Amino acid sequence: MSEIAIALDNVSKCYKQYDRPVDRLKELLLPGKVRANEFWALRNITLEVEKGQTLGIVGRNGSGKSTLLQMIVGTMTPTNGRISVNGRISALLELGSGFNLEFTGRQNVFFNGRLLGLSQEELEQKFDEIAAFADIGSFIDQPVKTYSSGMFVRLAFAVATSVRPDILVVDEALSVGDEAFQRKCFSRLQAIQDRGGTILFVSHSAPTVVKLCNSAILIEQGEMLLHHRPKVVVNQYQKLIYAPAHKVQGLRAEILKLNQSVESHESQQNGNESTGVSQAASDSNALSNSSTSTPEKLGEFYSPTMMPTSTVVYVSRGVTISDFQITNLSGDPVNHLISRNEYIYSYLVTFAEAAEEVQFGMLVKTITGYELGGTSFPLRAIDYVEAGATISVKFQMKCLLQAGTYFLNAGVVGSIDGEPTYLARYVDAAMFKVQPDEESCVTAIVDLLIDSNFRVLPKETSGQSKLEAPPQLVD
Repeated sequence: MSEIAIALDNVSKCYKQYDRPVDRLKELLLPGKVRANEFWALRNITLEVEKGQTLGIVGRNGSGKSTLLQMIVGTMTPTNGRISVNGRISALLELGSGFNLEFTGRQNVFFNGRLLGLSQEELEQKFDEIAAFADIGSFIDQPVKTYSSGMFVRLAFAVATSVRPDILVVDEALSVGDEAFQRKCFSRLQAIQDRGGTILFVSHSAPTVVKLCNSAILIEQGEMLLHHRPKVVVNQYQKLIYAPAHKVQGLRAEILKLNQSVESHESQQNGNESTGVSQAASDSNALSNSSTSTPEKLGEFYSPTMMPTSTVVYVSRGVTISDFQITNLSGDPVNHLISRNEYIYSYLVTFAEAAEEVQFGMLVKTITGYELGGTSFPLRAIDYVEAGATISVKFQMKCLLQAGTYFLNAGVVGSIDGEPTYLARYVDAAMFKVQPDEESCVTAIVDLLIDSNFRVLPKETSGQSKLEAPPQLVD
């Protein structure tokens, strides 16, 4: 049985808001009469995070994500409920927490490191490694109040991860650094995963949550609506935030119902993970159906049983999308493709209402929901589409993917009150499988069309330091 790193039992957090400062004093002197307005930032959160799991936390700003993390790390106490943490915990919360702005970077390394449980001797041994990871040069000896936000988070992340924590909590901090530093951070996060560490990760970046996390939760208005695979949680979250205001309560109820229906299957799904990303069980069922009902064939073909079971449909704003199809250039329907061949992905869009500044899009994703690439078409929006119109949308693409199963999104964007807004969106609208090629030497997911060559260098004779003439290239 897996060990539990973090357990929350019916945890809630209430803030009291007083109209006047004197009301706070009256409440203390005259107990029994509440003079404050109560704001519940979190209500009845029950959650278990197993050791070695990476949990993504998504939700709108103000939904209670940061409050939840602060209670887990111990900087805030819950109003109700219990929290237990098993292991050394290190946190990278809001920018600046745990640092003294008047201290230099060097002083803050030792100051913050001691707070995280390292001894003076351990910090002296680790300092060069911390400074090298932060890579802020001579600024390490300048007061941190002079740092840019990027320099600040570099140093904070270097210190937080230097203690080899059992549990690491990251609250949106990595979005501050530049791309090169973010890559270093994710490499270190993966190292923590590889040695069995537990990570709580808050981010608004859907691809990052899907790629990094084993599971995820969706928090909305202080309530945990959904605990599921990252792909499912991200899809429902995006569906929620793009919904019109009058549809939000209905969607909340649907997501809660989904959470209840899958609760009993959660442990089985988590057990299938080995590399930091989860497998979509329902999609795997669709794959097995297609592979068993259709014999192996060489070349491209169409299997009518290979249909996605994970489709999520956004609330429509007067637009519907239908007839999702992949064809080869001859017009034949296919969903088993050959790498490096060209195909057409198409769908029909019907407008029940007139729309302005209309654009169409598509997106290709892996079975775990990681976004590989997409586009909008046409590049320039259609100024006006009248009610009752139907538009055929086609995207021609070259299949530069390795053998595997992939999913396609479809979306229509239009202008509402001057802002681009989804008029319709289908997540996992269609799926396809790329046939294995035994002769291919390509690795990973994307085929970069690499043309390789090599040359054999002759042995250098005694006393020679350079070749007199370069050898010929051999293709």
